[in-house]
Amino acid sequence: MKKKLITLCTLCLFLLGSAGFAEAAWQPQLLVSLGSKGTTLRLSGNIPVVLKRLDNKKVVWQGKAKEFATLTFAGTGWEMNGKKLKNADAAALELTVEDERNLAKLVSTYDSKSYRGALRLVPHKNRLDVINRVTVEEYLQGVVPEEMPPEWNAEAVKAQAVAARTYALHQRKRHGKEGFDVCATTHCQQYGGVAAERTAANQAVKATAGEVLQSRGALVDALFHTDSGGMTENSEDVWGSRIDCLRAAKELRTETYPWEKNVTAQQLGELLAKRGKNIGEIKKIELSPIKIGKASKDRTISGRVKSVTFVGKNGRASVSGNDLRSMLGLKSTLFSMSLNRHVVFIKGYGWGHGLGMSQYGAKAYADSERWDYKKILQHYYNGAQLKKLY
Repeated sequence: MKKKLITLCTLCLFLLGSAGFAEAAWQPQLLVSLGSKGTTLRLSGNIPVVLKRLDNKKVVWQGKAKEFATLTFAGTGWEMNGKKLKNADAAALELTVEDERNLAKLVSTYDSKSYRGALRLVPHKNRLDVINRVTVEEYLQGVVPEEMPPEWNAEAVKAQAVAARTYALHQRKRHGKEGFDVCATTHCQQYGGVAAERTAANQAVKATAGEVLQSRGALVDALFHTDSGGMTENSEDVWGSRIDCLRAAKELRTETYPWEKNVTAQQLGELLAKRGKNIGEIKKIELSPIKIGKASKDRTISGRVKSVTFVGKNGRASVSGNDLRSMLGLKSTLFSMSLNRHVVFIKGYGWGHGLGMSQYGAKAYADSERWDYKKILQHYYNGAQLKKLY
């Protein structure tokens, strides 16, 4: 009978040197989940690779420079090159190199990415979870260019670096019960490791090193989004609770980032029915016009939709703007709706939840008004103070 193995057949792991990369002074570290890998792991490095148990920090294997080795979790324990790895048992391991300035590199059939710091390998019955232990500044080098084009105005990119740093530290332990701090997707922040790094983004991270936004001594929940459409939003109109630093802020321009979407009245009626609002095919839509900067009974001060009332063959139903956005896959809740010949026409502006910094708005202020990153941050995070954390 064959042993059940987590054979990670398509994944190779290399540790590469990074000559000239300067070590930073003390700073917080993050545990970033890179997801689950279900393929064989190959190890190599231009200097020796070290595997330690996470629980007692004991070294269970140390490779030679430029030596290739295959690591497999065999259900009840680890194997190296097909032989049982002594003293490893079924413990979680951490992969490091003797010189911490080196890089850990993941290469698979799906991607080829390098990561700074160390890699933790956490075995489960049917998978290996890979977690990158990395300093905050090194993490940001792989985040900022993923979240904002690094070729944009340097002041906007610096503002992004501060917002991303503050958000990461504020959200630390978000996935604590799962054994890591943040994930590498847009659920937290998009993180691409070394492959994502760009010189301009690295410079923005370095120029703002350790700087965070605080309010009353606590880190701000420094949310950001692609484009506000003309005005950012108050937190209570998205989440239902007031946060002092997340207040509606005007932009240089309104009705930016236009988009459109159409759906038939019958399709919309069917979607509503699936959510317990069985009013039949839509016959009428009740929604006031967009007036950015002026709230109404069904719109917030930024013009975003609080709720829409639909009249169908079988009655009436009101749906929140956030529910409609999720239901129809809309870019934002800043939209108008009209019904014409059994088709619902949706025209909207902006992209994202509208809280905190608008990335296109930051770019516009840096380009047109020559604002520096500090003024941009003051504009979008009401009352927050810029502090040097480390």
